[in-house]
Amino acid sequence: MSKFSEIINQEKPVLVDFFAEWCGPCKMMSPILKQVKDSLGDRVSIIKIDVDKNQSLASKYQVRGVPTMLLFKEGKQIWRQSGVLQKDEIINIIASNT
Repeated sequence: MSKFSEIINQEKPVLVDFFAEWCGPCKMMSPILKQVKDSLGDRVSIIKIDVDKNQSLASKYQVRGVPTMLLFKEGKQIWRQSGVLQKDEIINIIASNT
């Protein structure tokens, strides 16, 4: 948990993808998030959290469905959305919140 706090307290934005191995839409997000990372490079950190292995974290952020993405900046949650998003949507959200 403390490692998660360290990660989300970075100055650069951190996109957290809450997912589950059994979730079809979550599998669709993996290549999309890779494209986002390829486009933005070091301007953003992207981490994936398996809700089945990290139930306390999912509970803390009230993740009820997957995939759910949260965007943090300096430890503050500045955006969240559930469901599959396209690369350009995610890039625009990150750009408009940083």
